[in-house]
Amino acid sequence: MNRDTLETLLVSPAELLDDAEPFVRRAAVSALVPMVDDATVRRRLENLLASDVDARVRAEAAEALGAAGSVVLESLMQAAADPDPLVLEAVCTALGEVEDEAAVPLLVEVARSNGDKLTREAAVAALGAIGDAAAVPTLLDLVVSAPPQVRRRSVVALTVFEMPEAQAAIEAALDDRNPMVREAAEMVV
Repeated sequence: MNRDTLETLLVSPAELLDDAEPFVRRAAVSALVPMVDDATVRRRLENLLASDVDARVRAEAAEALGAAGSVVLESLMQAAADPDPLVLEAVCTALGEVEDEAAVPLLVEVARSNGDKLTREAAVAALGAIGDAAAVPTLLDLVVSAPPQVRRRSVVALTVFEMPEAQAAIEAALDDRNPMVREAAEMVV
């Protein structure tokens, strides 16, 4: 193989963002994560998040953008309207990575009312990552009233709050009817 042949085989990940195959676009997004601070790369990922036909590509773009920080907050917040639960779960995860308190109301709404348990878990985890006290009433409610997976995640999220009511809820979870929730409480107490 000569140098010209090798150079034609090598393409940058950014060139693959327009590939016809969704799995190739997803791989390209993953490869671009270390470059997400570059404004051009970030814009390309934001465009994929907003308009790619494949939900898995949009979800991958959301998670990749989480590494960019608050500069992508608006794009992520807009993407929360995506009808696919996989994308919304990825958006919640990314918002947790961004750690901007402006996302708390949206995450509280998703944690309280979304029908998809994985999405609710991601929203609760993001609330814990952000650590804004405005999330505490929701987390206190969810730790006793949500499905087991969400209760377990709420226990973990409450650990970041140095409040008596958070500690009391974690201790009460030691007696939860679900063993996964009890185990999570045992690990953090």
